[in-house]
Amino acid sequence: MPAALPLDDQLCFALYSASMAVSRAYKPMLDALGLTYPQYLVLHALWEEDGRTIGAIADRLALESSTITPLVKRLEAAGFVMRERSVADERRVLVRLTPKGRDMREACGCLGEALAARAGMTPDRLAALNRDVQRLRDALARRDQGL
Repeated sequence: MPAALPLDDQLCFALYSASMAVSRAYKPMLDALGLTYPQYLVLHALWEEDGRTIGAIADRLALESSTITPLVKRLEAAGFVMRERSVADERRVLVRLTPKGRDMREACGCLGEALAARAGMTPDRLAALNRDVQRLRDALARRDQGL
């Protein structure tokens, strides 16, 4: 049996540890805004398209609805979002940004710039890296779906 590659030579570890490093870099900025990283992601999904259902947010973030629900409840308690039943289908709960939630978008705008500065990489290099990681994610997702 061949020896396992050292951790630093394994892509999965590089992606995992890079994700953890990004979370640590964002943490002080998000703490100052009163948000956790998962809450930031939920807000970001709503900044892209306000009025999503819990399920649509979960799909966008590749998470389970049962993970999103408590995040939305905490964001609602903090005044960033409100939940309302769909008029067309009462079984559907829509999540909408409040003015406070919309205003948070501007406050969070500096996160990407701070990450680029901290990484010492140009915005173009970070964008290329992001595209490469997205291609990997999408290829793995297609494989999981049998496509």
